[in-house]
Amino acid sequence: MRRIVMAGFALLLAANAMAETSSAPVKGMASTVGLYVYPKNHQTSTQQLTDESQCYSNAKKQTGYDPNATTTAAKPEDKKSGDKPVAKGAVRGAVVSGATGGDPAAGARRGAILGSIKEKRQQKQQTEQEQKQADATKTASQQSLDNFKRSLSACLDSRGYSVK
Repeated sequence: MRRIVMAGFALLLAANAMAETSSAPVKGMASTVGLYVYPKNHQTSTQQLTDESQCYSNAKKQTGYDPNATTTAAKPEDKKSGDKPVAKGAVRGAVVSGATGGDPAAGARRGAILGSIKEKRQQKQQTEQEQKQADATKTASQQSLDNFKRSLSACLDSRGYSVK
């Protein structure tokens, strides 16, 4: 009887030890920026969460970047110019055509077409400029996030965690 009780107790201890070593990974602060953290020195889940929180705060201070801060992009101003460039082109066309002895109506039509083309070119250039600016902003934001991840990884690595 005593052997059965001892064997049961040993089996219970072995099952408990297996449960501790095969526990699911902890999802802490590092997972919010896409890092995977695993304890190398058998740290507990509570210790890992504490370390991640402290390293996260430390990385925010070092880099000046908070990945959880919500930033709102500036709304692009919608410039509704309407028919203004077309009208300007029509006036110019009529004046030039009338001054040179031609038909002012035909000159106005040509001027309106040229004014419209000019406006389209300006809109395209402005759109390209805004896109370049948005790309530069994304690049700067990505660089800040990369610096934050490096700082967080270094801190967790120094506390005995494997960070990928």
